[in-house]
Amino acid sequence: MLPTVEAYIILNAPKGFTTSLQPCIDYEELIADAPDDTEWVPVNEDDACGMCYTSGTTGLPKGVLYSHRSTYLHALVLSLPNCANISFNDRILSGVPQFHVMAWGIPFAGILAGAVLIMPSCHLQPAPFIDIIQKEQVNKANGVPTIWLGIYAILKSNPPASFPLKEILVGGASMPASLIENFEKDFCIKSLHAWGMTETSPLATACRLQPQHELLNHNEKIKIQAMQGQQIPCVEMRAVLDDGTVAPRDGITSGEIQVKGPWVIDSYFKSNSRENFSEDGWFKTGDVGKINGEGYMQITDRAKDLIKSGGEWISSVALEVAIMAYPKVKEATVIAIPDPLWTERPLAAIVLKDPNEPFSIEELNHFLSSSFAKYQLPDKIVFIEEIPKTSVGKFNKKELRRLYSERKL
Repeated sequence: MLPTVEAYIILNAPKGFTTSLQPCIDYEELIADAPDDTEWVPVNEDDACGMCYTSGTTGLPKGVLYSHRSTYLHALVLSLPNCANISFNDRILSGVPQFHVMAWGIPFAGILAGAVLIMPSCHLQPAPFIDIIQKEQVNKANGVPTIWLGIYAILKSNPPASFPLKEILVGGASMPASLIENFEKDFCIKSLHAWGMTETSPLATACRLQPQHELLNHNEKIKIQAMQGQQIPCVEMRAVLDDGTVAPRDGITSGEIQVKGPWVIDSYFKSNSRENFSEDGWFKTGDVGKINGEGYMQITDRAKDLIKSGGEWISSVALEVAIMAYPKVKEATVIAIPDPLWTERPLAAIVLKDPNEPFSIEELNHFLSSSFAKYQLPDKIVFIEEIPKTSVGKFNKKELRRLYSERKL
């Protein structure tokens, strides 16, 4: 029997709603005895609504203050059909903690659209996540790729007779194309890739197939779904080259992704620094990506995670996605380690599906060689029991660099 979480909260449930998984908290019961003449405190739309801090994976955390106006506008757009497509027909399980960019805005958009929200307790693992989905008939959920990697592994090893989940909203890191394909093929679960940051409230792009893509073959559709998607309404986006010029939207030329919009910050909390902003007011995300002619953006790396080897750049994200498609790999991440000849070289940290089935660097690089030049292939691999993760479930590359940068491998 799958373990359950200690508690979770049901929000926005209709009258007569019952839950099958206990213990849980019925929000309506909590406020049933509240006085009828409660006076609401008037607020201006520009007043502070909430504040989150960046996770600090590449530096010290910085505060981002959200207004009522920005939160409301973000919720409106998040609910749109071309974005998260939220309505009163949905039962949504949020796999993102509230401290991580206000749970990606899902609680606000869900309540605004009339959806039933299931808010789980902290430290949620794949098994109890599956348990809640089944017993609460959840049809939509959100979370970072590491959650979905674990959930897919459990479902694959013990396929349920039926599973209510129909769509997952994925962000925080790139979802491997192989995992997107496997969820859809094995369990009819569609993946909605999205991209954003604490500084963008967070949604800035969403990746849905459009009518013109219906004639594409399966592999071409999956390739599009693996991108981070098109800018959503109200958000402007561009890729900027090192010389300050805007990169062409050719799907080839990469530059730093810059954004602006009504829920994109124009400063950090109690900070006068402008180093994260362009002279004309765009927020410099630090993510490197390319945009194609249809406006679909694909992240190729974080600027601080790019590997500079012999004067050439290597994308750690592209390597990670490819390595996680290897059948023997459960999880993988790639970092730069110092090299006396090439300055930096890629190291792949890998969690095996079966600890008794390791493989050589030659075997892995043979698998990767059809997609990467020889100089881009990792020099070394390390097999570890678990990749360290941040509080929101992202791979903690800062910790991996601390562990392996000075270690002789």
